[in-house]
Amino acid sequence: MGGTPSEVRGSISRASAVSTLVTGGRVITPDGEVTGWVAIDDGRITAVGDGPAPAARSVVDAAGGWVVPGFVDIHCHGGGGASFTEGTAEAVSTAVDVHRRHGTTTLQASLVSAAPDELVRQIGSLRPAVRSGLLAGIHLEGPFLAEGRCGAHDPAALCAPEPALVDRLLAEGGGTVRMVTLAPELPHALPAVRRLVGAGVLAAVGHTDATADQARAAVDAGARVATHLFNAMRPLHHREPGPIAALLDDERVVVELICDLVHLHPTVARLAARHAGPRRTAAVTDAIGAAGAGDGEYVLGGLPVTVTGGVPLLPGGALAGSSLTMDRAFANLVRGCGLTVEEAVRATSTTPASLLGLDAAVGAVRPGLDADLVVLDEEFTIRAVLAKGTRVPPAGTSDEAPPVGHPSR
Repeated sequence: MGGTPSEVRGSISRASAVSTLVTGGRVITPDGEVTGWVAIDDGRITAVGDGPAPAARSVVDAAGGWVVPGFVDIHCHGGGGASFTEGTAEAVSTAVDVHRRHGTTTLQASLVSAAPDELVRQIGSLRPAVRSGLLAGIHLEGPFLAEGRCGAHDPAALCAPEPALVDRLLAEGGGTVRMVTLAPELPHALPAVRRLVGAGVLAAVGHTDATADQARAAVDAGARVATHLFNAMRPLHHREPGPIAALLDDERVVVELICDLVHLHPTVARLAARHAGPRRTAAVTDAIGAAGAGDGEYVLGGLPVTVTGGVPLLPGGALAGSSLTMDRAFANLVRGCGLTVEEAVRATSTTPASLLGLDAAVGAVRPGLDADLVVLDEEFTIRAVLAKGTRVPPAGTSDEAPPVGHPSR
């Protein structure tokens, strides 16, 4: 819906110019679409309106395009040729910068399965970036995964979520580990879910061969996320619906969707998003170091990965993450999967922000929130990115993700 003429949400001082004004765009707010402007001061949104715009020291012209909240990616392994498993400040900065230029202003770092000592090292190396605010948290995608559904994880690194190991990893994180993916059919899995939830950590079901009953038991124990729904899971079957149906049909669960049009056919993504609804759909990239870096040879969790035509594959032909960025995921949701712009905003910003408990600061274009904004043209290509009100340098033409409508595999 459009805003009331000359309506201003928030407050601005007419006595002095605001710091930055984003103007001339179709602004997607929690209350609907407003053709107007967004005022920014001190890194926060101070007002949104569609009447006369205030004076500003700096103006970003949306030129009739879309103004949406900065993207929030809860599942990302790296970018720009760098991987979060490296753990160095340079690698973290490289990956964060690449994804920020593509609109992701809030990013959670995902780690893959590794030996316990190595995971402890990686968590410790990422901890400062979380505490500084550069990263929103750490996601452990493993090692508590089913061997038959391990995907691009080293089978030798997999293990059951024994209490001592779960406690050790949480202790090393010191509150920075925000999400853990596990297969609920493994020994100790349900107590692990309860331990994670008790520590304020999101428990996610993924890389699993669980039955529907086992998946539901995990949700009853407190799991609230489906890690990249459909991918690395027992397939949907009409007599044994498995984890896909159990997770998709449960109102307590947010489902991740990798919307590169490679991991999921557009029809499947659309069906899942329509059934889950905007409140329960979170678009993720599952990006590896190839995002923003192009085709070539990479390493993911010690396994060799070849990226050709933007598609990362293991030597045996299995998908190994993606080279997706969230701006392309947004465009794919609308142009490829048939979601509305408002639904795409919820999937790429609002719902994941709420899932991480960050919705008081990010995830919407609303006065009082951080001025994390993405300006898109009518084809959903990025025109500008602002992080806490500061203009982010644009992405170069050489670091684009695969085009919208890449053939499905």
